[in-house]
Parts: sequence; structure tokens; C-alpha cells
Amino acid sequence: MDERLEAVGRDKISYFCGECGYEAAKWLGRCPGCGTWNSFCEAPVSKPKKGFTRASGLSPAATEAVPLSEIEGGSPEERFPGQSRELDRVLGGGIVPGSVILLGGAPGIGKSTLLLQLAAFIAENKGLVLYVSGEESRRQVQMRARRLRAASDRLYFYAETNLNDICRTIEELSPVLVIVDSIQTTFNAELPMHPGSIGQLRECTAELVRLAKTCGSACFLVGHVTKEGALAGPKVLEHMVDVVLSFEGERHQNLRLLRGVKNRFGATDEVAVFAMGEEGLQEVDNPSALFLEERAVGGGPGSVVVAALEGTRPILVEIQALVCPTVFGSPRRAATGVDYNRVVLVAAVLEKRLGLSLANQDLYVNVVGGLKVMEPAVDLGIAVALASSYRNSAVAEDTVILGEVGLTGEVRGVSFMEQRVKEVVRLGFRRILAPVRSLELRDKFQGLDFMGVRTVQDALDQLI
Repeated sequence: MDERLEAVGRDKISYFCGECGYEAAKWLGRCPGCGTWNSFCEAPVSKPKKGFTRASGLSPAATEAVPLSEIEGGSPEERFPGQSRELDRVLGGGIVPGSVILLGGAPGIGKSTLLLQLAAFIAENKGLVLYVSGEESRRQVQMRARRLRAASDRLYFYAETNLNDICRTIEELSPVLVIVDSIQTTFNAELPMHPGSIGQLRECTAELVRLAKTCGSACFLVGHVTKEGALAGPKVLEHMVDVVLSFEGERHQNLRLLRGVKNRFGATDEVAVFAMGEEGLQEVDNPSALFLEERAVGGGPGSVVVAALEGTRPILVEIQALVCPTVFGSPRRAATGVDYNRVVLVAAVLEKRLGLSLANQDLYVNVVGGLKVMEPAVDLGIAVALASSYRNSAVAEDTVILGEVGLTGEVRGVSFMEQRVKEVVRLGFRRILAPVRSLELRDKFQGLDFMGVRTVQDALDQLI
């Protein structure tokens, strides 16, 4: 007993930043790595195992330096599809064998539902799948699988949180796909830290990444999020995995957005749209029509349609603005779904360059449907919506607005204009208000009325 207490007393204590994983010998008020204040947590440091010489744990052949052109298997990676085209597009075309994917989202958003549907599809069409759950019992998962009609003889369930047992099971079964729900509940018994701590998260993720690379099994890790919406744990977790996905949505709505934050095998910022129903998540093939289906006839004052770009996908969304006299000492500015700073900037341009008296007005801007649009291409749409509500004059409902607004009131061009115009034509809109440089597309889309503008004033003169 005395020997064990003496050994515990000699354990080395280190401090880790909860945001980026920076390690220090003492507590620091501000992290030197990421600059975050009060983010350091105390954690004991485990002693390295005897005979452990490689941090990665890979085979000796993998550590030898060889010419890149002589490496076997240099052909493009072979992917296998998931259960939906929406998921495959966010992943860059499918699931890459040996890749590690971190999926984060708020509680109850549908992470386990999405992965259980994926596991059943892969088990039926590709091979053996291992679903590891550290938060739910066998009966709970079985009830969800029965509701989703997700059953297969090649879908194995394992209720375990011990990392060593999980790794041993993976090596024995050699599954095509491994799902760990969640990484925060997984722990390494050899580390003197509680599950979910910074040290446990880092070591467990590193071991699962090593195992996935050596065995060739694709691995999905479910991650918890903080109250701010960021992935819980050190930021180094996002650097260790190949793909980071964010599952978003309002719990009181059935719409779910799967957003790619990081992807080593494809484009980032791709968005997949799902609808939550009684039988699980169903992909939405036409999100533009979904976001616009309940739009009021005629639009009404303060309502405009813009063509936003999410990754490589153009989506038409409705932006609504409400301008009303303030009853308080200072006017209020509120923005939902758009960048608050862009709204303030556009309002300042309208007041300075166009003479709209907004200093004593409350401004509210909202993107209908819960989509977050952060690109500057919707600036002109925000400006027209604010002016339309201020003047109580509606914009024609068959018009789509595009353009970036500068501080001098000029309207600048936007990228991927042709893809946006194709989506506008596909949904049946007849007019598009865009920068003058976009008029070069007039010949390709002869059935569409192009209105080119140079300034915000020109846009208001043509629409309001």
C-alpha cells in the first residue's frame, strides 16, 4: 500500500490546452499556441512502455525513407459508397479505406441514427461492420435498429469502452467499417486519467488512427460538442483525423445539415441536407426547393432570394429583413444565418452612400430554413432586403439577387457565377440582378433576364 502511494506521489503532472493541445510544465493563463485564455487543464503524464520506440506504432517498413514514385499503391484511392449520395458528396466521392472520420454534433441531432443507417448499408453491400457503443446498451441500439429497419448478419455490435478490448476485437474481425460512439467514452486503462480527459482523448484517437491505417478499416468517431458548438477536447484531434464532419440543425425542426469542415480526400465546406423522419434520415435531393417552398406569394417587403454557394453546390435561399423604428435608446441589430458584421457593414453603406436613415431603426435579418450563409456574395441581397423593408416596397418574386457590396457602395463580382445561374434557371426564376461583369453569361442563358448593376443605388433603382 505504501509503495503504491509513493508511486502515485511521484507521477509527473503536466498541463494541456483544451483548445489546441499545447503542453506545458506549469499552468499558464494564456496558451502560447492558440492564444486562448484560461484553457489549461491539469493531467498526469503516463510513463512510456518499455521497448516502445516508435510514436506511431507502424511497421518498420513504413518508417523507411523511399522515393515517392516507387511506393506501391500510388494509384487513386478506391472508395466505396455510403447509403446516400449526399453523404458521399460531403466525403469527396465515398468512404476511403483506412480513413478516420470525426463526426460532431449536438445531443439528439441524429449522429447515431445517421451512422447506424450507414453501418447497415455497408454491411449489406460491402462487408463486415463493427459498431462500438460506449453510451448505449445492446437493447437500446437494437430498438433503434428495428425502427430504422437496419439489420444485417454482418453488422456486429460491441458495447465496450476499453480501448484495448476494442482494438483486439477490430484485429480479430478485420471489419470494413468501424464506428466508435463516442470517442469521449473510450479510455485506455494504462493511463491514470478519467475518460474524456485531454490525455485520454489524444491517446485513444492516436491508437485508433494507427490501427485504421495499418488494418485498412475505415473508422467513424463520434465526438461531443461544447455549449459553443465546437468539438469537445483538444484541437489536435481535428489534425489527427482525415475528415471532420459537423452535423447541424434545430432540434424542433426536421431539417439536418451535414457540413464538411476538413477533408483530406475532397473539397471542404460541402453541405448535405437531410430530413429527419420516423424511419430515420432521408436525403433531400433539391434543397433549394425545400427552402423556398413556403415563401409567401409575392415575397412581400423585405423578402429576397439569393443564390448561395455551399462548397460546390449552389442553393437558393430566402433572406428576410425587418426594419422598424426603435423604442429604446439605441437601435438593435440582430442577424440569424448571416454574418452579423456583414449586416452592420451593409447597413452603414446604405446610410452613408444612399441616404437611408437607419440610425434610429431596429434591423433584423434572417435566413429562412436554418441555413448559415457566410459568403460575401449575399451582401447585395441583404442590402436590397433592408431597403425593401425600410421603404415598405416588395421585390418581384421571380428575381434572384447576387453581388458583393464594397464600402464605397460598388457591387463586385462573385465566384462560380455560371453554377449559380444554372440553379436559378432550373428552379424557374426569370430575372437575376448581378454585377455588370456577369452579363457575359447572357448568351448562354437566353431565357433569363440579366440586370447588370455597378452600385447599390443602381440595384435599388431597378427593383424598388
